[in-house]
Amino acid sequence: MHPERSGSTVFARYAFNELVSFVAGWAILLDYIILIAVTCYAATQYVRVFWGPLGDSAEALGLALAFIAFVVFANIRGFGGRRARRIGMLVIADLALQGFVVVLGLALFFTPGKLLDPIQLGTAPSWSGLVFALTVAVVAFTSLESAAGVAGEVRISSRALKRVVGTGTTTVLLLYAGIALVAVTALPVHAGHTELATRYLNAPMVGIVARVHPHALAEALKYVVGALGALTLVAAANSAMLGLSRLAYSLSTNRQIPSGLGRLHPQRSTPYVLITLAGLIAAALVVPEDLDFLVGIYAFGALLAFTIAHVSVCRLRYTEPERDRPYRIPLSLRVGGGALPVPAVLGALICAAGWVALMIVHDPARYVGLGWMVGGLTMYVVYRRADESSLLRRVTVSPEILRAEPPAERDYGSVLVPLFGTELDEDIVQTAALLVSGEPTDEAAIDTATIEAVWIFVIPMSLPLDARLPEAQIKEARQALARAKAVGEEYAGVQVATATVRTRRAGYAIVDEARRRGVEAIVLGAEEPSRIRGGARLGGRGGRLETYVGDVTKYVVSKAGCRVIVTAPAADEEARARRAAAVAHGS
Repeated sequence: MHPERSGSTVFARYAFNELVSFVAGWAILLDYIILIAVTCYAATQYVRVFWGPLGDSAEALGLALAFIAFVVFANIRGFGGRRARRIGMLVIADLALQGFVVVLGLALFFTPGKLLDPIQLGTAPSWSGLVFALTVAVVAFTSLESAAGVAGEVRISSRALKRVVGTGTTTVLLLYAGIALVAVTALPVHAGHTELATRYLNAPMVGIVARVHPHALAEALKYVVGALGALTLVAAANSAMLGLSRLAYSLSTNRQIPSGLGRLHPQRSTPYVLITLAGLIAAALVVPEDLDFLVGIYAFGALLAFTIAHVSVCRLRYTEPERDRPYRIPLSLRVGGGALPVPAVLGALICAAGWVALMIVHDPARYVGLGWMVGGLTMYVVYRRADESSLLRRVTVSPEILRAEPPAERDYGSVLVPLFGTELDEDIVQTAALLVSGEPTDEAAIDTATIEAVWIFVIPMSLPLDARLPEAQIKEARQALARAKAVGEEYAGVQVATATVRTRRAGYAIVDEARRRGVEAIVLGAEEPSRIRGGARLGGRGGRLETYVGDVTKYVVSKAGCRVIVTAPAADEEARARRAAAVAHGS
């Protein structure tokens, strides 16, 4: 319905606001980092099948750090079509192997007594252990979050989308439930203990196939599982980093994290800064070599993000009831004039209850998870307040800002940008910044390009020119100028100077300020033309290009002593997304 990258954070943006969207995105960002640490460390436990010492503490840590370094390098380099196909073939092979193990294991090991007889709720397992296990189970469904992250890159029919969601969910349920049944019956619980929690804690699939008979088949499967398990886990770490890259791009372009964190590589166009930071944090998390610690924190982020996602789906049924939905959750009930999806309601309740329970029974999740969220929210508030942006409203920046390469040679050394508080203001400043930003040579460092951002107060003739202005107007001007400064100075070698001007006529003031300040060009947005049909005679559309601009723009274009660059007026929402510099005039 909203084909943008990053799953839960997109749901929350359209259902609520940017703050809720950031909370979901920041929680998933933590999960991606932890998933990289977990999979890279678990991969070492499968490699030990070939050489036992690789599973020891020091060797396993060194190998896990090497895997993380490889993942960082691979994702900074970027994925081509051939590498993606190889990973796809690897995943298919792993799914086939797991399916084979499930079928074989159920035939060899499964009896209901092994599964049910050891259960003594409250003791084996303990209540806290049961709650923790249920919350960890949600980790299986983070693949759906990763799939949602490619929504902005894939075009698919409604029918095909339903098949993808259905088969993906079914595969996850059957394989995870099947592996669990086989594992608990192949390595049954005796007196409250199982080798799944000790000897094979970090490589349960190896423990399962080690119980297969005959012995020759067990040995062969052990090496196949070891090799394919290690490769698949490293591929999973790669996929997690790829999901993190998409999320970082989304958070950066929506000014939810500083643009510097989402900076793109000049040749590869990958967010190398955040990829590197994620790799360093993942490496630090691997050092304790404690999967219980890592998985608990992972469940914290997943449950929080999934709760927000479910609630967002419910809310969107009411805030956007008429919007076309390529996929609609089944089993909806008419409540309060809207169609409330029952599965999303249940999902929200279950995830919220699991998140609260996890906070109670798992200390690392409580302290580390909350610390991560508090730190992220503090950064978000400080970053937004620094340029006087709203905490709740969506504010975007041009993707060009994220590119690390120097811009092309600058076209102008100084331009004037008049602001009027319209939706075009931000785009106009970005257009001006692209014109004046240039390669940072020594000369450019001495003579920084300047954008003169000027707020025009048009004072009516009924009031003196120095009349006291309403506080609301002054506040609006300050916020617009602060925003212009923040947007413009995101570009290399650009300095934004701000000022306010009182005038009777906007066009005259713009021309006079351009002359007085000695700028090389004026960049302004053309007023939207009248919607009257009938051509220029009626002041509407039709006729020559000059009929598409208002009196202020006409005056500036005809009277300015420098080049005037006019942005095309937007006639509707779709056009606003495509507006660009359209007309240039030299006089």
